[in-house]
Amino acid sequence: MKYTSNYFTSLAHAEHQKLSAHHDYVDKRVTSLKRGIKALRHKAELLQHLKACHLDLNGDAVTIGTRDEISDEEYDLLYTNLKDLNPWRKGPFNIFGIDIDAEWRSNRKWDRLLPHLPDLAGKVIADVGSNNGYYMFRMAHHKPKLVVGFEPYLNHFFVFHMLRQFSGLTNLEMELLGVEDMGLFGPSFDVVFLMGILYHRISPLECLKEVRDSMTPGGTLIVESQAIPGDQPVALFPEERYAKVPGTYFVPTGLCLQNWMIRAGFSDVELFCSHEMNSEEQRRTEWMEFESYSDFIDPQDHTKTVEGYPAPLRVFLKGKKPA
Repeated sequence: MKYTSNYFTSLAHAEHQKLSAHHDYVDKRVTSLKRGIKALRHKAELLQHLKACHLDLNGDAVTIGTRDEISDEEYDLLYTNLKDLNPWRKGPFNIFGIDIDAEWRSNRKWDRLLPHLPDLAGKVIADVGSNNGYYMFRMAHHKPKLVVGFEPYLNHFFVFHMLRQFSGLTNLEMELLGVEDMGLFGPSFDVVFLMGILYHRISPLECLKEVRDSMTPGGTLIVESQAIPGDQPVALFPEERYAKVPGTYFVPTGLCLQNWMIRAGFSDVELFCSHEMNSEEQRRTEWMEFESYSDFIDPQDHTKTVEGYPAPLRVFLKGKKPA
């Protein structure tokens, strides 16, 4: 299976030499003989010969292939491999007839975004924190020129490449990079999706500025974030953890996040959706058996986290890089 390509040479402002060197590093890393990496690679590549005849990227579940396209032996082996590649955080997927009920019902988030999306056809798009690529596959339905996922975790990277191999799609790429590496692409992205990222950044304002610099003039930024209730432009800074999650820094109100975007240089900033989190949208399943939303909330008072902080909202905003 091919994990890197020179697609970035078509992006005039990308740092081609640095990205090429990064791909040399990735090729060495993914072919490592270290036990954990070797096991992941084996699972991702074991059935790489499978090619789906049927794709449905517009339903709630990203559907790649149907049950009758593979043999019983292939089905059983694929099911075992897919289960072993847990945790499945984003979804749902249906892979050659196997339903994957991921932790997040990510289709609900996508449905909230749909009425507010810019035209994605022919665009160069970045999906930051792309995980297994669920949203990248949903974007592919809209015929973009290119979608680049930024995902630093190797497990998700291998899963995405396995699914892309099955799908045969050629306009989706994933980089073992984070949001802090977007500068390697220069002002290349017409649309950036920054979902579930900002509250994990020590300096969210600097993060937004880095994202802005990676965008084309007039480009659109879609931000989705954990937030706290309130009408004041303030942010919570938890003492150690927020909802049991380490590496959570500033958890803003919607208005605070809107102000961050404006101060970072975005125009026409709009908060278009805010909703309370719940254990129907994020929950433990047989495909993600670790703690999930209900474990993060005070069982006696669902308006608070287990630490006593306000329980999270999810907020959605969009803005433009000035032309």
